[in-house]
Amino acid sequence: MKIFNDINSLRKILSRKQPIAFVPTMGNLHAGHLALIKQAKQLTDNVVASIFVNRLQFLPHEDFNRYPRTLDDDCRLLSELNVNIVFAPNEEILFPTKQEFLLALPSVADTLEGEFRPGFFRGVATIVLKLFNIIQPDIAVFGKKDYQQLYIVQEMVRQLNLPVEIIAGETIRAHDGLALSSRNQYLNAAQRSEACQLYQILLQIKREIISGHQDFLSLQENATQHLTGRGWKVDYIRIQKRSSLMPAQKGDDDLVILAAAWLDKTRLIDNLEL
Repeated sequence: MKIFNDINSLRKILSRKQPIAFVPTMGNLHAGHLALIKQAKQLTDNVVASIFVNRLQFLPHEDFNRYPRTLDDDCRLLSELNVNIVFAPNEEILFPTKQEFLLALPSVADTLEGEFRPGFFRGVATIVLKLFNIIQPDIAVFGKKDYQQLYIVQEMVRQLNLPVEIIAGETIRAHDGLALSSRNQYLNAAQRSEACQLYQILLQIKREIISGHQDFLSLQENATQHLTGRGWKVDYIRIQKRSSLMPAQKGDDDLVILAAAWLDKTRLIDNLEL
């Protein structure tokens, strides 16, 4: 495995490798990331993983400075999976000058996550486009755990005619259903025990929809009240159309339930498709 932190050396070696599958990460790898790597390895032997904590997608009050950085451990895990190339640049490499060119995103980027983290998806889309331009992959693998991010990347590729096939990886969960996330390590023991309730409430909504409940607003409100009563601070619980991420209407059947909520100072997100 080769580790690169400069663009020119990376491009030189990638010019001799086809096809290329790319898995972008912010490091602190867990089984969810590794599942995406394994999925990419099934598609081609030429897998590139990036490790970069992207300042552009953090708001000033968020956890950019304390976000876990575990490069040595990450590279060991990637080496065990026979990843060919790791791109681990520093900020000076990716942003040698102030990043003044930023993408203007469609209105869906201002909903759900975008409502509570304004500018987040502009930062995500900008870094993903930069990485696509640097690596020029044929395939890129993104997890469904970040469902809205996956949707926006898919739309960016479609609308900008980027020659990249986006592959979706399934969410990997702990034994109690909690979606794996690097931020789970912020939870103390009591919070970790409670955290699975976010997934449980999504399952409950799914069961009620399958049984014929079509009053989506009341399902959302009841779920919010349930978590609030358990001490959570809920940002949103929404039932949306998978094809557009717009609010679902009675009779829609391509549904996804998305949620974000806080346990003390830790924000968790999850989703469940129907």
